Amino acid sequence: MNTAQKLDSPAEELRRVLRSHPDLIRDDPELLADLGLRVDAANLVDFGPAALARVSEAHRRESSVRKKLEAMARANFAAQAQIHAAVIDLLEARNHSDLARRVDDLASLRFGLVTATIAIEGPGRAPAGWHALVEGQADLILGPRKLDRMGFHAPALGLFGAKAEHVRSMAMVRLAIWEPARQGVLAFGSPDEKGFTADMGAELVAFLGRVVERTAERWPVL
Repeated sequence: MNTAQKLDSPAEELRRVLRSHPDLIRDDPELLADLGLRVDAANLVDFGPAALARVSEAHRRESSVRKKLEAMARANFAAQAQIHAAVIDLLEARNHSDLARRVDDLASLRFGLVTATIAIEGPGRAPAGWHALVEGQADLILGPRKLDRMGFHAPALGLFGAKAEHVRSMAMVRLAIWEPARQGVLAFGSPDEKGFTADMGAELVAFLGRVVERTAERWPVL
C-alpha cells in the first residue's frame, strides 16, 4: 500500500459499501424500520413516520433552545441597562445618607426588591442611614474571607430592619471603605425565595459594591 495514500474513514468506507450494494438497506425491512425509513411504490426509499417524528422533534428542540437563548440575551441586556442607570444614580449622591437612600431606592424602584442596605463595622460610628455592625460581624454574615453570598441566610435578616419580615432571599457583597479599611456589607433583599440563589453569580452585585465603596470614600465619617 502506498504510504502517501490515506485510509478511508469508517464513514467513507460505509458510504462506499452502501453505494456499491444499495440492496443492503432496501431489501432489509428490519433495518429500514430501525432507521425510520420505508420503500414506497416507486421503489424509492421514503421517510416513514418515525423519521419524520425525529426530524420534527429535533426542530422543536432547536427552536426551544433558540427562544431561551434569545430571552436570556434580552434579560441580560435589560439588567445591564438597569445597572448602568443605577451607577449614575449612585455617583450623584451628595453624602453618605443620600448614598444609602439611593441604594434603597434603586433596589425597590429599579429591581423590584424589598430593600437594600449599606452596613459598616466599627470602630467608630456608622454614617447616617447606614446599618452599624460590630467588629467581625461581616465575617459572621458572609463567612470568613468570603467576598459575597447569594441566597437566604438567616443571620443577615437583621441588616434589613423593619423590612426583614418580607425578605426571602439575599444578595450580599463585602465592602472595604476608607483607610484603614473598615469592613462592611452591601445587602439586597428579595421578596422571592428564588430571587437570589446560591448558584447565581454575584458579578453585578460585586460591581455595585465597588461603586458604593468609591462613592462613599469621597466623604470622611464625621
